[in-house]
Amino acid sequence: MNTFLAVLERQKIEKESLRRGRLTTLQVNMGDLCNQSCTHCHIEASPQGRHIMPRKVVDEILDFLKENRIKTLDITGGAPELNPDFDYMVSSARPLVDELIVRSNLTVLFEKGKDYLAGFFKINKVHLICSLPCYTKENVDRQRGAGVFEKSLKALKLLNETGFSRQKDLRLDLVYNSLGAYLPGPQEELEREYKKSLKDNFGIEFSRLLTITNVPIRRFRDYLESNKEYEKYSSVLENNFNPKTIETLMCRSFLSVGYDGKIYDCDFNLALGYGIKDARGEYLSINRLTPQELEGREIITGEHCLACTAGGGSSCQGALINEAVCSAPAEENIKETVREYYGKVLKGKKDLKAGACCAVTAFAEPVKSIIKKIEPEILDKFYGCGSPIPPLLEGCRVLDLGSGTGRDVYILSALVGEDGLATGIDMTDEQLAIAVKYKNSQMNKFGFKHCNVDFRKGYIEDLKGAGIGDNSQDVVISNCVINLSTDKESVFSEIFRVLKPNGELYFSDVFADRRIYGEIKDDPVLYGECLGGALYIEDFRRMLRGLGCNDYRVMSKRKISIDDPLIADKVEGIGFYSMTIRAFKLADLEDICEDYGQIACYNGAIPSLPHQFQLDDHHVFISHKPMLVCGNTASMLSSTRFGKYFKITGDRSRHFGPFSCRPGTKGPGSQEFYGGESCC
Repeated sequence: MNTFLAVLERQKIEKESLRRGRLTTLQVNMGDLCNQSCTHCHIEASPQGRHIMPRKVVDEILDFLKENRIKTLDITGGAPELNPDFDYMVSSARPLVDELIVRSNLTVLFEKGKDYLAGFFKINKVHLICSLPCYTKENVDRQRGAGVFEKSLKALKLLNETGFSRQKDLRLDLVYNSLGAYLPGPQEELEREYKKSLKDNFGIEFSRLLTITNVPIRRFRDYLESNKEYEKYSSVLENNFNPKTIETLMCRSFLSVGYDGKIYDCDFNLALGYGIKDARGEYLSINRLTPQELEGREIITGEHCLACTAGGGSSCQGALINEAVCSAPAEENIKETVREYYGKVLKGKKDLKAGACCAVTAFAEPVKSIIKKIEPEILDKFYGCGSPIPPLLEGCRVLDLGSGTGRDVYILSALVGEDGLATGIDMTDEQLAIAVKYKNSQMNKFGFKHCNVDFRKGYIEDLKGAGIGDNSQDVVISNCVINLSTDKESVFSEIFRVLKPNGELYFSDVFADRRIYGEIKDDPVLYGECLGGALYIEDFRRMLRGLGCNDYRVMSKRKISIDDPLIADKVEGIGFYSMTIRAFKLADLEDICEDYGQIACYNGAIPSLPHQFQLDDHHVFISHKPMLVCGNTASMLSSTRFGKYFKITGDRSRHFGPFSCRPGTKGPGSQEFYGGESCC
């Protein structure tokens, strides 16, 4: 079944509209010989490649260019520079076309006998399009092979010194393609990030960044299937189909020539063997073709065409349309963006660009002492914006959403003791691997005979899928992760499902003073930096109320300072705040503070809190000092695990109206007499 045609039908796009127009670009695939073996390569190029374009076909292509006016010649491979007739092709074709592109993997410049290439490219005014799937070593080497990143940087510096990107007539473009089963981010935003990173860190310049979507065929399909991600990626492509890309598809004005001279609508059809045939059903080749006979022909399509039409679209020249007219990225795509950012892009806190995901809160005892016992790697690669560790956890079952490398889980482990259980949920393999690696050593450091931590891979929007049962947790915490979810209502719904009655939600996260609009929300870096998904505080209040939680409390709040000038410019005017919030699963909370004449008194017996207990940022209970409270506060103190540490005088049998936020009059019977200001 051709899923692509089925999608067109659903979109009411006629198949007949996919026909070829005037030919402007001839792409020549000179073979599958390459000095790399990349995981995404759709023609399966490698050092063992044997399909090499012979001189006879090269001459047939040159004859075609002499006889027909073609604007652009695009030379690719494998590594086309390894074809013995590459130099002949370039120097002979250059006078015949307006633009000559060479797609280079960069490292080929250091192959034996190829040290002349930079100068050769300059002499022939070649437009270079070079592969660099990321600006970090780990990601490039993972996709393209060990040592490729360092060699690529060396090649780029050499090309810069030769004049590429620094002279107007010497263009040097880079190509980004995703590392896994997800779409690339917005091209313009990624280009800005690439340019800043390469310039600041390595002194490298380039002209443009082209984002190309990986096509699930050949070697990349094998990669997806081996990781059991093929179906998921196919769904991502189908669900992100963008009808605006149809009119700009490269196959309308593009023709690909294989190593044997056969012609194809595109390089992906070439890889699949979907050649163009004549009226007799025989494959057409470049030596018996006139461009005019191609015009109006129906383009050969397949399921793989979804890769070129998803999101902003994809072509050999990058995105097909301006991201400003694209719809917001699909939920699954954002998940993959976040997964890559925290699993592969960030290697430690030093890589963060904004201050949102980096806690500045000083730890108090006993957490301060526990932190000293936690492995350095866990601490260095943990990202959070607060310290969401409530008191009185001995024997509790506590769940950490988005636990990362497990720092907070191990803090909880020490606090709940061997009779309790600390569970961490995270979707990022690299972070989970660090957390799990230190389970035994952390138990030894805490002096525990039995392990009381559990790490599970899963999504915070679907805790049931991770095996977390109804009413099973005493406390749920999270540290700067909920903002990364695209379905926050499901997250909070799941939290209240798994909490026991009277259980507590205690979390730190990034909030905004207004709703975040499209171009900021869609920016992969801003999303990864915990800004793009920040929740407007009033929308948070409404969401909780809709889920039956009528009252939450703010524990602390600080404004986030954004020092990176590029990020600051993007989010100018928006106030971001790191806030720590607590809420309880209580059935009797009202939507405003009501006065029932109740008084609360703390007995000072909670371990490590002998002098005072803080319920929120304006309720601090001094030991043994009575304080007038509203009905909601009385419930939070009496019906939860804090109940035995408080004496509540009065009930809800008599009502005195709304609970005032104003300070009372000094003297017996006034609010100030019972402890000062009171407000929820």
